Amino acid sequence: MFKAILFDVDGTLAETERDGHRIAFNRAFADAGLDWDWDVALYGELLAVTGGKERIRFFIDEYQPQYPAQSDEVAWIAGLHKAKTKHYLELLDQGAIPLRPGVRRLIDEARAQGLRLAIATTTTPENVTGLLEATLGKESLDWFEVIAAGDIVPKKKPAGDIYVYALEAMNLRPEECLAIEDSANGVLSALDAGLPVLVTDNAYTKEDEFNGALAVLSDLGEPGQPVVVRSGSAPQSGYVDCAYLHSLAPSA
Repeated sequence: MFKAILFDVDGTLAETERDGHRIAFNRAFADAGLDWDWDVALYGELLAVTGGKERIRFFIDEYQPQYPAQSDEVAWIAGLHKAKTKHYLELLDQGAIPLRPGVRRLIDEARAQGLRLAIATTTTPENVTGLLEATLGKESLDWFEVIAAGDIVPKKKPAGDIYVYALEAMNLRPEECLAIEDSANGVLSALDAGLPVLVTDNAYTKEDEFNGALAVLSDLGEPGQPVVVRSGSAPQSGYVDCAYLHSLAPSA
């Protein structure tokens, strides 16, 4: 029986990558006196690396190989990332990062129908709670049974560790759940944990390979704002609702 929805965050719940994290990274770099600028196109390339600290490390190796080594580079990168998180939370407080279409509606419907909810993401816990509080209110933190985020597992997506952690915390089998993701790495992570996965892609991920996904849609849609189906079956109502998720679930 289908019992739970496990949501990714960045790019799935909201367009956080382009309009949030990217801008916050650039502000953190400026604070540190760095002339690094991650424009929209470059950031799209960097998204192939999951995890903010890992993304900075990759950028240095690939784009700034002559940058002087720091005495404690791990701590230095962690400090940059901490400053970036501060700027990201400020953007959230300013209302600069709204939820994607259909997210609030689907969450409300799922709660009303007794489906269990969880978060499984590679972003930091502060980023998750900041987004939820800014868009759904502080009470929304209690709606999600598990918020699996950040460095609580040794391997980030595309490894399945974060989903395995969430499933174990909820005492659920993969076939009782459905993951909602936006990227190829996210799909690989869900599949690695044995989870069926629905994709809502975005400008950064629409060219990704989503092999193994049950369906690939433009977003979750709204009444009067139907989804665009990239692959898989279309929601009968034109937007993703719980009936559609039940139809996708392996037990259906």
